[in-house]
Amino acid sequence: MDWPFFTEVLVGGLLSGVMYSLVAIGFVLIYKTSGVLNFAQGAMLLFAALTFVSLTERGLPFWAALLLTLAAMVAIGATIERTVLRPLVNQPPITLFMATLGVSYVIEGAAQLLWGTQVHGLDLGIDDRPLEISGVLISIFDLFAAAVAGAMVAALTLFFRYTRIGLGFRAVADDQLAALAVGLSLDRIWTSVWTAAGVVALVAGLLWGARLGVQFSLSLVVLKALPVLVLGGFDSIAGAIVGGLIVGAVEKLAEVYIGPFFGGGIEGWIAYVAALGFLLIRPAGLFGAKLVERV
Repeated sequence: MDWPFFTEVLVGGLLSGVMYSLVAIGFVLIYKTSGVLNFAQGAMLLFAALTFVSLTERGLPFWAALLLTLAAMVAIGATIERTVLRPLVNQPPITLFMATLGVSYVIEGAAQLLWGTQVHGLDLGIDDRPLEISGVLISIFDLFAAAVAGAMVAALTLFFRYTRIGLGFRAVADDQLAALAVGLSLDRIWTSVWTAAGVVALVAGLLWGARLGVQFSLSLVVLKALPVLVLGGFDSIAGAIVGGLIVGAVEKLAEVYIGPFFGGGIEGWIAYVAALGFLLIRPAGLFGAKLVERV
């Protein structure tokens, strides 16, 4: 066993998993408060990346483009909640899911109408070159992405623990009827959560856009979040982080050590196999609420 090489592959997988976690967090925020599987998260991610890169290509400074894109994503998140999800309150989950699926196509169409269909390169000013640490080569960009993800998780933790809206979010997530009984406004909480999901989509979109290029297939990264959610749980931010790390590590290690026995190329689907097997053992995920309480 070449332990330095193993460590390099493992660390690379863990850092890649952080990128998956960023996408999964957007799902968790919505699902935890309203039970909606927001399939529009990928389209929001795409719209954020495409808006930012289009504004910078038109001559806007980095920070001006970032602030304008942030305002756009906040507006999109609040608009989706106000015009689509709020009228569908208490509808079956499949109805809400189909609504978000429809919203995703609307957002992608709006992005195409506003900015075109060209592929763009997105440069965040971070060199994607290897950095040697104790004989292990680690991508500088992956380290940057991990730092950004860590900062976002810390910010969300502080927000949900120490702000009034954050405490309201936790109350609604635990028991909506009890939250209503003590006077909390569900509409306000849901709007805030969708706004937060828009901000998460912005951060994830910039990082994924810098990694893969800004193109319409970027919205498909939501598919990478599904095994993360199955492993970590659909209603746990901590589960999204741990699930992303597991998926990233499994993909890289399996590709290097198992892939040669299958002719390679298993990195794209091995996570789904692992998630399917995990569903048979623990359907709620590592940190998710139990689906059935045994008496």
